[in-house]
Amino acid sequence: MEYKLDKSAFHEKIGQIIDLQGSSPDLNDIIRGLIFIAVGLSENEISRNDLKTLYSAFREMRQAFEFFAPFTAIKKVSVFGSARTLPADLIYAHAADFSRKMTRAGFMVITGAGDGIMRAVQGGAGREKSFGLNIILPFEQAANEFIENDPKLITFKYFFIRKLFFVKEANALAFFPGGFGTHDEGFETLTLLQTGKCDPSPVVFIDAPGGSHWKHWFSYVNDRLLAKGLISPEDINLFKITDNVAEAVYEITHFYQNYHSMQFIDDHSVIRLKQPLRDTQLEKLNDHFSDIIVKGKIVQSEPPPMAQLAFQFNRRNFGRLRALINAINDFSIGVEKE
Repeated sequence: MEYKLDKSAFHEKIGQIIDLQGSSPDLNDIIRGLIFIAVGLSENEISRNDLKTLYSAFREMRQAFEFFAPFTAIKKVSVFGSARTLPADLIYAHAADFSRKMTRAGFMVITGAGDGIMRAVQGGAGREKSFGLNIILPFEQAANEFIENDPKLITFKYFFIRKLFFVKEANALAFFPGGFGTHDEGFETLTLLQTGKCDPSPVVFIDAPGGSHWKHWFSYVNDRLLAKGLISPEDINLFKITDNVAEAVYEITHFYQNYHSMQFIDDHSVIRLKQPLRDTQLEKLNDHFSDIIVKGKIVQSEPPPMAQLAFQFNRRNFGRLRALINAINDFSIGVEKE
């Protein structure tokens, strides 16, 4: 419920403060609303400790927004995995190889800045291409030497804010074998994708060559979730499992073969493309994905600077939406599945 403070003098003073701050006009209403919410808290029965928590969380989010702002135009992959993985483990070299190949493809990497898989990934990517999102813990989580003292290292107090930025800033997410934290991040990411609470993004679960960590995980997903109707068959489109680094890199880079971004505008979904589709390709999309279109068809327009597909997506079957994006990208490399 939006908070409204009905005090004209207060409104006037806040307006003067905002004007002195020199904020852009399109932000003034939002800034005004934030101030009213903050002041309104003092009129409610909220404890000092709760207010301190809110203040700390808000400050931490502001720092993180400022931290990533200079790198908005650069694609990034968030990588997760165990802090306990040893350099002698086969998966350690696999993780370093993956990050090395991703940076060659134009991506930067984001990790938790710790040891194990995180160290391997940042060693493979190099300091210049790395971000570290550390967390204050009593154990395990000192920053590794590849990101320590780097300006692209930030330390969080709250897990939930750190998790927000792992997903918000990522154009792709990769998961290597890990414990509770890795599985927590994996399931939360899939939940956000399944419910449309984050932008469509490629997700890969990467095992050691011949490894079975994620195969066993998928057996649980298949036998206990899918088979019992707790998830839909189309949800399997939201991720890929592989033990091959080249396949993992391709899964991510192919996602951006033609797909650029997506936005929901009123009751329409708009997909931006790097290159327009041919009429025959558009017809195939309409034939194959009519089940997720509420009304009408997918239509294409080409306003500058890029082509757009607009349609009334049912906002429910996000696994099928991912399949539609895959089809668009397959068109670009000459693959048109019947």
